[in-house]
Amino acid sequence: MMKTIISRLLHSQSPPFLKPHCYRDSSLFAARIGRFLSTGSEKVDGSSKLEEAEREEFTPPREKLLVLGGNGFVGSHICIEALAHGLNVSSLSRSGKSSLHDPWANDIVWHQGDLLSPDSLGNALNGVTSVISCVGGFGSNSYMYDINGTANINAIRAASEQGVKRFVYISAADFGLVNYLLKGYFAGKRSTETELLDKFQHGGAILRPGFIHGTRRVGSVHLPLSIIGAPLEMVLRHAKPLTRLPLIGPLFIPPVNVTSVAKVAVRAAVDPAFPSGVVDVYGIRQYSQQNPA
Repeated sequence: MMKTIISRLLHSQSPPFLKPHCYRDSSLFAARIGRFLSTGSEKVDGSSKLEEAEREEFTPPREKLLVLGGNGFVGSHICIEALAHGLNVSSLSRSGKSSLHDPWANDIVWHQGDLLSPDSLGNALNGVTSVISCVGGFGSNSYMYDINGTANINAIRAASEQGVKRFVYISAADFGLVNYLLKGYFAGKRSTETELLDKFQHGGAILRPGFIHGTRRVGSVHLPLSIIGAPLEMVLRHAKPLTRLPLIGPLFIPPVNVTSVAKVAVRAAVDPAFPSGVVDVYGIRQYSQQNPA
């Protein structure tokens, strides 16, 4: 008699919690059937407790974020922000493990690799769901193109092939005449942006801050960039119309605090509702002041 009842339950249009394939553990399924066949308040209480146990069992894994250049000025702040959100965070850079002795650095998995050699990215991308790249630098035009362009393009292609969901790139705002003085720098960044929008059409975000201020560490020296950056940000954030002036307009782009950049970068990396495309300095300020839903 009992076998007949159970058989009918399994082959009828019964709710999902009575379907055996919904359970990885046969004992959990058997317990659920027992609860369903019981009567009185015990059935309600038991089902409630079992549902709670199931929710705990099927807790999804944490997002795994890879920060390229995580031991730099912007990258280190992104690592700190990501850890504060409970993410699994790893970082890849040419120097490998960070020279920083701050406690948060012990919670990062550090990888050593060179983005100009794409093969060095392999292990670092295992299981990664999102990538944020802060890789960039200055030097000769050819060097600047390689570091700001080729290195990041290699990372984007590798991440795409690995099935990474989202990729965030810390680029730079256009500065008019300055772009011509640093051709390799800006040409490299724009090439990276083009590649990102091609490979991550629905999961690629490009942040274009201007001057990023905060406390920057150079060896044992702490440079308080906010002494200059913070007052300028307060003044220039209301001068957006001036940025449209010919030639000199871009010089009025307001600075932005490094914590704002980090906050928006992490949100863009893990929030599927964050729009793809370019976010300028005004957008960075706006998103940094929002509380994600």
